[in-house]
Amino acid sequence: MSESLAPLAEEFRTAYEKVRKEIHKVVVGHEDVVHGVLTCLFAGGHALLEGVPGLGKTLLVNTLSKVLDLPFKRIQFTPDLMPADIIGTNVIQTDDTGNRSFAFQQGPIFAQIVLADEINRATPKTQSALLEAMQEHSVTVGGTIHRLDEPFFVMATQNPIEQEGTYPLPEAQLDRFFFKLIVDYSSRDEIATILERTTTGAHPKAERVLSGDDIRKFHAVVREILVAPQVRDYAVRLVLATHPGGEYAAPITNQYIRIGASPRGAQAIILAAKVRALVDGQFNVGYDHVRRAAIPALRHRILPNFEAQAENIASDSILQQVLEKTPERWEAAKV
Repeated sequence: MSESLAPLAEEFRTAYEKVRKEIHKVVVGHEDVVHGVLTCLFAGGHALLEGVPGLGKTLLVNTLSKVLDLPFKRIQFTPDLMPADIIGTNVIQTDDTGNRSFAFQQGPIFAQIVLADEINRATPKTQSALLEAMQEHSVTVGGTIHRLDEPFFVMATQNPIEQEGTYPLPEAQLDRFFFKLIVDYSSRDEIATILERTTTGAHPKAERVLSGDDIRKFHAVVREILVAPQVRDYAVRLVLATHPGGEYAAPITNQYIRIGASPRGAQAIILAAKVRALVDGQFNVGYDHVRRAAIPALRHRILPNFEAQAENIASDSILQQVLEKTPERWEAAKV
Protein backbone atom coordinates (compact mmCIF):
# COMPACT_ATOMS: atom_id res chain seq x y z
CA MET A 1 0.00 0.00 0.00
CA SER A 2 1.34 3.44 -0.92
CA GLU A 3 1.75 5.93 1.93
CA SER A 4 -0.59 8.36 0.19
CA LEU A 5 -3.48 5.87 0.33
CA ALA A 6 -4.04 6.11 4.09
CA PRO A 7 -5.30 9.74 4.12
CA LEU A 8 -7.35 9.09 0.99
CA ALA A 9 -8.91 6.03 2.64
CA GLU A 10 -9.83 8.13 5.67
CA GLU A 11 -11.30 10.78 3.37
CA PHE A 12 -13.30 8.02 1.66
CA ARG A 13 -14.76 6.78 4.94
CA THR A 14 -15.67 10.31 5.98
CA ALA A 15 -17.41 10.96 2.65
CA TYR A 16 -19.19 7.60 2.77
CA GLU A 17 -20.53 8.32 6.26
CA LYS A 18 -21.66 11.83 5.26
CA VAL A 19 -23.61 10.48 2.30
CA ARG A 20 -25.13 7.70 4.39
CA LYS A 21 -26.26 10.12 7.12
CA GLU A 22 -27.77 12.55 4.63
CA ILE A 23 -29.75 9.73 2.99
CA HIS A 24 -31.07 8.59 6.37
CA LYS A 25 -32.37 12.08 7.08
CA VAL A 26 -35.07 11.18 4.55
CA VAL A 27 -35.03 7.39 4.15
CA VAL A 28 -36.00 5.35 7.20
CA GLY A 29 -34.33 1.97 7.68
CA HIS A 30 -33.21 -0.19 4.73
CA GLU A 31 -29.60 -0.11 6.00
CA ASP A 32 -28.45 -2.99 3.78
CA VAL A 33 -30.07 -1.47 0.69
CA VAL A 34 -28.51 1.95 1.35
CA HIS A 35 -25.12 0.30 1.82
CA GLY A 36 -25.63 -1.64 -1.42
CA VAL A 37 -26.50 1.52 -3.37
CA LEU A 38 -23.47 3.34 -1.94
CA THR A 39 -21.28 0.35 -2.82
CA CYS A 40 -22.44 0.66 -6.43
CA LEU A 41 -21.79 4.41 -6.33
CA PHE A 42 -18.23 4.15 -5.07
CA ALA A 43 -17.40 1.09 -7.19
CA GLY A 44 -18.72 2.76 -10.35
CA GLY A 45 -21.59 0.35 -11.05
CA HIS A 46 -25.33 0.44 -11.68
CA ALA A 47 -27.94 -0.67 -9.13
CA LEU A 48 -31.23 -2.52 -9.56
CA LEU A 49 -33.70 -2.22 -6.67
CA GLU A 50 -36.58 -4.70 -6.53
CA GLY A 51 -39.59 -4.52 -4.25
CA VAL A 52 -43.34 -4.06 -4.22
CA PRO A 53 -44.67 -0.49 -4.63
CA GLY A 54 -44.50 1.90 -1.70
CA LEU A 55 -41.34 0.70 0.03
CA GLY A 56 -39.19 3.73 -0.73
CA LYS A 57 -37.15 2.61 -3.74
CA THR A 58 -37.76 5.77 -5.74
CA LEU A 59 -37.38 7.94 -2.63
CA LEU A 60 -33.95 6.43 -1.98
CA VAL A 61 -32.64 7.19 -5.46
CA ASN A 62 -34.18 10.67 -5.45
CA THR A 63 -32.53 11.37 -2.11
CA LEU A 64 -29.18 10.12 -3.40
CA SER A 65 -29.47 12.52 -6.32
CA LYS A 66 -29.91 15.42 -3.88
CA VAL A 67 -26.84 14.37 -1.89
CA LEU A 68 -24.64 14.27 -5.01
CA ASP A 69 -23.81 17.37 -7.03
CA LEU A 70 -24.57 15.66 -10.34
CA PRO A 71 -27.20 16.21 -13.07
CA PHE A 72 -30.18 13.96 -12.39
CA LYS A 73 -32.99 12.72 -14.66
CA ARG A 74 -35.91 10.43 -13.91
CA ILE A 75 -37.45 8.24 -16.60
CA GLN A 76 -40.83 6.71 -15.80
CA PHE A 77 -40.99 3.44 -17.72
CA THR A 78 -44.40 2.59 -19.18
CA PRO A 79 -45.55 0.11 -21.86
CA ASP A 80 -45.77 2.85 -24.51
CA LEU A 81 -42.28 4.28 -23.85
CA MET A 82 -40.04 4.08 -26.92
CA PRO A 83 -36.20 3.85 -27.14
CA ALA A 84 -36.00 7.35 -28.66
CA ASP A 85 -37.79 8.70 -25.58
CA ILE A 86 -34.76 7.59 -23.57
CA ILE A 87 -31.68 8.18 -25.72
CA GLY A 88 -32.96 10.99 -27.95
CA THR A 89 -33.31 11.32 -31.71
CA ASN A 90 -32.30 13.37 -34.74
CA VAL A 91 -34.78 16.13 -35.50
CA ILE A 92 -35.07 18.53 -38.43
CA GLN A 93 -34.20 22.12 -37.63
CA THR A 94 -34.65 25.21 -39.81
CA ASP A 95 -32.22 28.12 -39.47
CA ASP A 96 -32.92 31.81 -40.10
CA THR A 97 -32.15 31.45 -43.83
CA GLY A 98 -34.63 28.62 -44.28
CA ASN A 99 -32.01 25.87 -44.59
CA ARG A 100 -32.91 22.59 -42.96
CA SER A 101 -30.55 20.20 -41.21
CA PHE A 102 -30.62 17.32 -38.78
CA ALA A 103 -29.68 18.01 -35.17
CA PHE A 104 -29.45 15.56 -32.30
CA GLN A 105 -31.89 16.20 -29.50
CA GLN A 106 -30.66 14.57 -26.31
CA GLY A 107 -32.91 12.31 -24.29
CA PRO A 108 -33.02 12.02 -20.50
CA ILE A 109 -30.23 9.43 -20.55
CA PHE A 110 -27.86 12.40 -20.87
CA ALA A 111 -27.51 12.92 -17.14
CA GLN A 112 -25.02 11.53 -14.63
CA ILE A 113 -27.59 9.90 -12.36
CA VAL A 114 -30.51 8.34 -14.21
CA LEU A 115 -33.44 6.88 -12.32
CA ALA A 116 -35.12 4.22 -14.46
CA ASP A 117 -38.31 4.00 -12.44
CA GLU A 118 -40.31 0.75 -12.73
CA ILE A 119 -38.00 -0.38 -15.52
CA ASN A 120 -39.85 -3.65 -16.02
CA ARG A 121 -43.09 -1.84 -16.93
CA ALA A 122 -41.64 -1.16 -20.40
CA THR A 123 -41.23 -3.66 -23.21
CA PRO A 124 -37.89 -5.47 -23.69
CA LYS A 125 -37.22 -3.36 -26.81
CA THR A 126 -37.33 -0.19 -24.73
CA GLN A 127 -35.41 -1.76 -21.85
CA SER A 128 -32.60 -2.64 -24.26
CA ALA A 129 -32.15 1.06 -25.10
CA LEU A 130 -30.12 1.28 -21.89
CA LEU A 131 -27.66 -1.48 -22.83
CA GLU A 132 -25.05 0.61 -24.63
CA ALA A 133 -25.34 3.47 -22.17
CA MET A 134 -24.82 1.19 -19.17
CA GLN A 135 -21.86 -0.69 -20.64
CA GLU A 136 -20.08 1.83 -22.88
CA HIS A 137 -21.30 5.08 -21.30
CA SER A 138 -22.32 6.27 -24.74
CA VAL A 139 -25.27 6.12 -27.12
CA THR A 140 -25.28 5.73 -30.89
CA VAL A 141 -27.90 7.53 -32.99
CA GLY A 142 -27.78 7.65 -36.76
CA GLY A 143 -24.28 6.18 -36.81
CA THR A 144 -22.90 8.91 -34.50
CA ILE A 145 -21.56 8.04 -31.06
CA HIS A 146 -22.49 10.46 -28.29
CA ARG A 147 -20.45 10.15 -25.09
CA LEU A 148 -22.09 10.47 -21.67
CA ASP A 149 -20.51 12.57 -18.94
CA GLU A 150 -18.62 10.76 -16.18
CA PRO A 151 -19.39 9.53 -13.62
CA PHE A 152 -22.55 7.91 -14.99
CA PHE A 153 -24.95 5.78 -12.95
CA VAL A 154 -28.24 4.06 -13.72
CA MET A 155 -30.32 3.39 -10.63
CA ALA A 156 -33.31 1.28 -11.67
CA THR A 157 -36.34 0.15 -9.70
CA GLN A 158 -38.58 -2.74 -10.59
CA ASN A 159 -41.62 -4.49 -9.20
CA PRO A 160 -41.43 -8.23 -8.61
CA ILE A 161 -41.85 -10.09 -11.88
CA GLU A 162 -45.03 -11.72 -10.57
CA GLN A 163 -46.74 -8.31 -10.49
CA GLU A 164 -49.31 -7.76 -13.26
CA GLY A 165 -48.17 -5.74 -16.27
CA THR A 166 -44.43 -6.35 -15.97
CA TYR A 167 -41.84 -7.69 -18.41
CA PRO A 168 -38.78 -9.68 -17.27
CA LEU A 169 -35.53 -7.84 -17.94
CA PRO A 170 -33.34 -9.51 -20.60
CA GLU A 171 -30.41 -11.45 -19.13
CA ALA A 172 -27.95 -9.25 -21.05
CA GLN A 173 -29.31 -6.16 -19.34
CA LEU A 174 -29.46 -7.74 -15.89
CA ASP A 175 -25.77 -8.60 -16.26
CA ARG A 176 -24.95 -4.89 -16.61
CA PHE A 177 -26.25 -4.13 -13.14
CA PHE A 178 -23.52 -4.25 -10.51
CA PHE A 179 -25.91 -5.24 -7.68
CA LYS A 180 -29.50 -6.35 -7.45
CA LEU A 181 -30.89 -5.21 -4.10
CA ILE A 182 -34.09 -6.53 -2.54
CA VAL A 183 -36.14 -3.88 -0.73
CA ASP A 184 -38.18 -5.58 2.00
CA TYR A 185 -41.03 -4.33 4.17
CA SER A 186 -40.24 -1.87 6.96
CA SER A 187 -40.39 -2.93 10.61
CA ARG A 188 -42.91 -1.71 13.17
CA ASP A 189 -40.56 0.93 14.57
CA GLU A 190 -39.55 2.07 11.07
CA ILE A 191 -43.16 2.51 9.99
CA ALA A 192 -43.81 4.54 13.15
CA THR A 193 -40.85 6.78 12.29
CA ILE A 194 -42.10 7.16 8.71
CA LEU A 195 -45.50 8.26 10.00
CA GLU A 196 -43.90 10.72 12.40
CA ARG A 197 -41.88 12.27 9.58
CA THR A 198 -44.60 12.38 6.96
CA THR A 199 -47.84 13.14 8.83
CA THR A 200 -46.76 15.94 11.20
CA GLY A 201 -45.65 18.62 8.76
CA ALA A 202 -41.95 17.79 9.05
CA HIS A 203 -39.98 18.11 5.82
CA PRO A 204 -36.49 16.59 6.28
CA LYS A 205 -34.08 17.50 3.50
CA ALA A 206 -30.77 16.00 2.46
CA GLU A 207 -27.86 18.35 1.71
CA ARG A 208 -25.35 18.05 -1.12
CA VAL A 209 -22.08 16.67 0.23
CA LEU A 210 -20.25 15.08 -2.73
CA SER A 211 -19.25 16.24 -6.21
CA GLY A 212 -18.51 14.35 -9.40
CA ASP A 213 -14.78 15.00 -8.98
CA ASP A 214 -14.95 13.47 -5.50
CA ILE A 215 -16.65 10.35 -6.83
CA ARG A 216 -14.09 9.90 -9.61
CA LYS A 217 -11.29 10.27 -7.06
CA PHE A 218 -12.84 7.65 -4.78
CA HIS A 219 -13.26 5.25 -7.72
CA ALA A 220 -9.46 5.32 -8.03
CA VAL A 221 -9.02 4.86 -4.26
CA VAL A 222 -11.23 1.74 -4.28
CA ARG A 223 -9.11 0.17 -7.01
CA GLU A 224 -5.95 0.68 -4.95
CA ILE A 225 -7.13 -1.73 -2.25
CA LEU A 226 -5.15 -4.96 -2.31
CA VAL A 227 -6.58 -8.43 -2.92
CA ALA A 228 -4.41 -11.43 -2.05
CA PRO A 229 -4.25 -14.14 -4.76
CA GLN A 230 -6.01 -16.70 -2.54
CA VAL A 231 -8.86 -14.27 -1.79
CA ARG A 232 -9.22 -13.44 -5.48
CA ASP A 233 -9.27 -17.16 -6.24
CA TYR A 234 -12.08 -17.59 -3.71
CA ALA A 235 -14.18 -15.01 -5.57
CA VAL A 236 -13.41 -16.73 -8.88
CA ARG A 237 -14.44 -20.13 -7.51
CA LEU A 238 -17.68 -18.71 -6.13
CA VAL A 239 -18.60 -17.62 -9.65
CA LEU A 240 -17.46 -20.93 -11.16
CA ALA A 241 -19.49 -22.76 -8.48
CA THR A 242 -22.64 -21.38 -10.17
CA HIS A 243 -21.79 -23.11 -13.47
CA PRO A 244 -23.68 -26.42 -13.71
CA GLY A 245 -21.50 -29.35 -14.70
CA GLY A 246 -18.28 -27.48 -13.95
CA GLU A 247 -15.33 -28.61 -11.84
CA TYR A 248 -16.26 -26.30 -8.96
CA ALA A 249 -20.06 -26.63 -9.17
CA ALA A 250 -21.86 -27.14 -5.88
CA PRO A 251 -24.41 -29.99 -5.71
CA ILE A 252 -27.31 -27.53 -5.64
CA THR A 253 -25.91 -25.85 -8.76
CA ASN A 254 -26.27 -29.01 -10.83
CA GLN A 255 -29.76 -29.51 -9.46
CA TYR A 256 -31.27 -26.03 -9.78
CA ILE A 257 -29.20 -23.72 -12.02
CA ARG A 258 -29.56 -23.60 -15.80
CA ILE A 259 -27.10 -20.76 -16.53
CA GLY A 260 -24.40 -19.55 -14.14
CA ALA A 261 -22.90 -16.14 -13.49
CA SER A 262 -20.67 -14.34 -16.01
CA PRO A 263 -17.18 -12.89 -15.36
CA ARG A 264 -18.92 -9.58 -14.60
CA GLY A 265 -20.10 -11.30 -11.42
CA ALA A 266 -16.50 -11.83 -10.30
CA GLN A 267 -15.65 -8.22 -11.15
CA ALA A 268 -18.60 -6.99 -9.07
CA ILE A 269 -17.67 -9.20 -6.11
CA ILE A 270 -14.06 -7.96 -6.02
CA LEU A 271 -14.91 -4.27 -6.41
CA ALA A 272 -17.70 -4.48 -3.84
CA ALA A 273 -15.39 -6.32 -1.46
CA LYS A 274 -12.85 -3.51 -1.85
CA VAL A 275 -15.49 -0.92 -0.94
CA ARG A 276 -16.51 -2.98 2.10
CA ALA A 277 -12.88 -3.29 3.18
CA LEU A 278 -12.44 0.49 2.98
CA VAL A 279 -15.63 1.07 4.99
CA ASP A 280 -14.30 -1.35 7.62
CA GLY A 281 -11.03 0.62 7.79
CA GLN A 282 -8.92 -2.09 6.14
CA PHE A 283 -6.52 -1.83 3.22
CA ASN A 284 -6.85 -5.37 1.92
CA VAL A 285 -9.82 -7.57 1.07
CA GLY A 286 -10.66 -10.51 3.32
CA TYR A 287 -12.73 -13.62 2.74
CA ASP A 288 -15.63 -12.13 4.72
CA HIS A 289 -15.76 -9.10 2.43
CA VAL A 290 -16.08 -11.42 -0.55
CA ARG A 291 -18.84 -13.48 1.09
CA ARG A 292 -20.86 -10.37 1.98
CA ALA A 293 -20.67 -9.12 -1.60
CA ALA A 294 -21.46 -12.42 -3.32
CA ILE A 295 -25.26 -12.66 -3.13
CA PRO A 296 -26.19 -9.11 -4.30
CA ALA A 297 -23.58 -9.44 -7.06
CA LEU A 298 -24.80 -12.84 -8.28
CA ARG A 299 -28.54 -13.14 -7.54
CA HIS A 300 -29.49 -11.57 -10.89
CA ARG A 301 -26.73 -13.30 -12.83
CA ILE A 302 -27.87 -16.89 -12.35
CA LEU A 303 -30.84 -18.41 -14.13
CA PRO A 304 -32.68 -21.08 -12.12
CA ASN A 305 -33.94 -24.04 -14.13
CA PHE A 306 -37.51 -25.27 -14.45
CA GLU A 307 -37.16 -27.57 -11.44
CA ALA A 308 -36.17 -24.65 -9.20
CA GLN A 309 -39.08 -22.60 -10.47
CA ALA A 310 -41.51 -25.47 -10.00
CA GLU A 311 -40.33 -25.98 -6.41
CA ASN A 312 -40.25 -22.21 -5.77
CA ILE A 313 -36.52 -22.25 -4.91
CA ALA A 314 -35.26 -18.66 -4.78
CA SER A 315 -31.94 -17.57 -6.25
CA ASP A 316 -30.79 -16.32 -2.84
CA SER A 317 -31.41 -19.72 -1.30
CA ILE A 318 -29.36 -21.40 -4.04
CA LEU A 319 -26.51 -18.92 -3.64
CA GLN A 320 -26.49 -19.29 0.14
CA GLN A 321 -25.85 -23.01 -0.27
CA VAL A 322 -23.19 -22.30 -2.91
CA LEU A 323 -21.43 -20.10 -0.33
CA GLU A 324 -21.67 -22.83 2.29
CA LYS A 325 -20.28 -25.51 -0.04
CA THR A 326 -17.42 -23.45 -1.51
CA PRO A 327 -14.32 -23.54 0.72
CA GLU A 328 -12.16 -20.47 1.19
CA ARG A 329 -9.09 -22.39 0.07
CA TRP A 330 -9.25 -24.91 -2.75
CA GLU A 331 -6.30 -26.89 -1.35
CA ALA A 332 -8.30 -27.53 1.80
CA ALA A 333 -11.16 -28.94 -0.24
CA LYS A 334 -8.88 -31.47 -1.96
CA VAL A 335 -7.36 -32.84 1.25
